[in-house]
Amino acid sequence: MLNPFFLQGSKTEQSLVQDLINEQLRMYGVEVYYIPRIYVTERTVIKEVIESKFENAYPIEAYVNTYDGYGGQGSILSKFGVTPIDDLTITISKERFENYITPLIKNLPNIKLATRPKEGDLIWFPLGDRLFEIKFVEHEQPFYQLQKTYIYELRCELFRYEDEDINTSVSEIDDNITQEGYIQSLTMIGAGVTATATAAGICASGGVQFVTISNRGDGYTSAPQIKFSAAPSGGTTAVGIATLIGGLVDCHGVKEKYKVQGVELSNSGCGYTVAPSIVAVGGEGAGFAATTTIANGTITSITISNGGSGFSTDPIVTISGPIGGGTTALAHAHISSAGVVTAIYLTNAGSGYTSIPTITITPPYSSGIGTYQYNETVTGSVSGTTAIVRDWNSTTNILQVSNISGTFVNGDVLVGAASSASYQLRTFSTDNVVDPYADNDNIETEADAILDFSESNPFGNP
Repeated sequence: MLNPFFLQGSKTEQSLVQDLINEQLRMYGVEVYYIPRIYVTERTVIKEVIESKFENAYPIEAYVNTYDGYGGQGSILSKFGVTPIDDLTITISKERFENYITPLIKNLPNIKLATRPKEGDLIWFPLGDRLFEIKFVEHEQPFYQLQKTYIYELRCELFRYEDEDINTSVSEIDDNITQEGYIQSLTMIGAGVTATATAAGICASGGVQFVTISNRGDGYTSAPQIKFSAAPSGGTTAVGIATLIGGLVDCHGVKEKYKVQGVELSNSGCGYTVAPSIVAVGGEGAGFAATTTIANGTITSITISNGGSGFSTDPIVTISGPIGGGTTALAHAHISSAGVVTAIYLTNAGSGYTSIPTITITPPYSSGIGTYQYNETVTGSVSGTTAIVRDWNSTTNILQVSNISGTFVNGDVLVGAASSASYQLRTFSTDNVVDPYADNDNIETEADAILDFSESNPFGNP
């Protein structure tokens, strides 16, 4: 029989023990943040969480059980890089959680089991500024003192980021994943400048108007040099630039090397009495064949007076037609990686020109506005692709994004959902997996040098 002078589980005794525990946690504990997981998308078969968010953080005092350092195996060096496996065990008050955190999260959408800490939620540990994931919640230690439990022991492991959306509005927490995960660096256009150009001259008689390709050839690894037969004495020999096309797959499923797609004229020449012959030299390919057509009143070449800036794609070049009849000339502009027009070549030098025509170039995106906000969603106007903002540098116009759904394209205008910032995309990276602990990018690069499926099947073709 139990001692009748002790109640062994009255509410007053239990409350006394709980108050003593709460006081000790406030005296000897550390203020951590409890971050509940929001379940966005879940598999229906095994209830696997494939998309989740962390948008709320609640401070609560916790005693650090592993007072002599992190538990676990520490940092392990493997063939995939350095992997930290740090554990953290903390103790929090059951009463404090039920009276403070539970009322704040129980009515939030997609929050499961709000009555106690649960596995999968996060803990931000301020002493190391690190995020830990709760792996197990022990709720029966000590084992029913005075017929009740008073604490939760949270056994945590270092959180490994996998494209979860973390936006708690607490900068010390959110900055933990700023440079982790799959991140694309997008170069945006701040303010564009329209390019200008003029026709260098008119050939009254015998200029190459255009080139007709009868055989594009094959096996080219670089653009061959285009050679025209020399113009008669006193004339000017035409100069051509080959454009290539690649990535074609033959009937055996083998990706072919480059073919000559077209010939553009950097100078249409002048003084030809018969159509000149044309050959392609170099580039390690063969089989190219083409013919030329000459005409009178052709444009000899185009001179760029201002290359402009801010172009994301090759702008459209428009040339006014000849007065009195003839063929309107056509041209193609080429831009550099910096978004500047570096060359304009003729694809058809026209005919019947007696005076210098007017050349206009479509302007680039006029200017970007606003400042992108961290963790807001941006959407591409052309591709419809969405992403989450990680960082925005207004000086370099570099936008870093993650959680990309789709593929951005050059010319996309990315609009921020919260900030309404709007800039046009000029260039972007397609493979930038950032992980401070792994060497996956380096491993993939070295592996591609050994087995490169982009060239052909390394094991041979059937």
